[in-house]
Amino acid sequence: MAITADQEYDRLKEVKQFDDSKIGVKGLVDCGLTAIPRFFHHPSVPRPKTRRAGDRVIPVIDLSGPRSTVVDQIRRASSTLGFFQIVNHGVPQDALDRTIAGFKSFNEQPTEIKSRYYNREIGRGAVFSTNFDLFQSKAASWRDTLQIRLGVSPPVYDYVPEICRAEVGEWEREIGRLGEDLMGMLSEGLGLGRNRLKELSCLDGRVIASHYYPYCPQSDLTFGLTAHTDPGVLTVVLQNEIGGLQVKSGEDWVDVEPVPGALVINIGDLLQIISNDEYKSVEHMVSANPLREPRVSIAVFFNPGARENLYGPLPELVSPEKPALYRQFIFSDFIQGFFKKELDGKSLIKYYKL
Repeated sequence: MAITADQEYDRLKEVKQFDDSKIGVKGLVDCGLTAIPRFFHHPSVPRPKTRRAGDRVIPVIDLSGPRSTVVDQIRRASSTLGFFQIVNHGVPQDALDRTIAGFKSFNEQPTEIKSRYYNREIGRGAVFSTNFDLFQSKAASWRDTLQIRLGVSPPVYDYVPEICRAEVGEWEREIGRLGEDLMGMLSEGLGLGRNRLKELSCLDGRVIASHYYPYCPQSDLTFGLTAHTDPGVLTVVLQNEIGGLQVKSGEDWVDVEPVPGALVINIGDLLQIISNDEYKSVEHMVSANPLREPRVSIAVFFNPGARENLYGPLPELVSPEKPALYRQFIFSDFIQGFFKKELDGKSLIKYYKL
């Protein structure tokens, strides 16, 4: 009997060979690759329908406005779209520029230098790799990621690449201040005290994930980041001028157009649960990059620092008219469930629905 191409193809073997090479997708591009490896193909996933350019759906909120106005704007965006951008947020433009440049420089070092940091040992607190779910996913996505744990369990700084070490420290300081401001306004938007989310340790467990999306020679066959929701409380994203981030709105996908000096904010699954569905986490994705200039984004994920505590809808937001929509759970169990599976829509939050 003749052996088919599918029978000859050993996906796990090819994935392991790629991962063991420690070159990442940027290394493949640097080698002059013109066809992406088969394990990056997403042939069964239909291309999302994108709303036409010019329909700006994702609001841009000016944080310098009156606090009551800003709180209301954030509440409305968080309860419908789950995404918004902010300007006049207090982070200097040169700090934004330095942060992007630092992480971009790390990814554009020679492979023999960068590969020293390539590993999947999350205990170090700093991990550089291609796709955290590379071995779990049905198909890989075209990006490399440097992930650094901050907050409660900071990284061993010797494992943080020296070329962007100063930028990591600066960004942690800036984003810690901004995160506290945002959490306060989100709390007020729920009719709660300004410090309610802070009291739940929602500011304490921070993680940076810097994604680098190099040119993809077959961008129509893969994604930069597949559709998913973020599992934590809140995500703050700094992106360069190269677009690609899209958010699901109804049956369409809308572009999150880069706005100079802006930061992108999105609600995580845990905040949807804590708010008893007052706020919404929304699916988002990133297209594979067809441009020669790389897309660079730096996401900071805010998670509870008290990982062994119980979380669920806040008692203040539960009533006979609106009973709890989710069961309680220990956060460490919740987040482990996220990392044990591939990125796939909102499957995690659905598991805890009553």
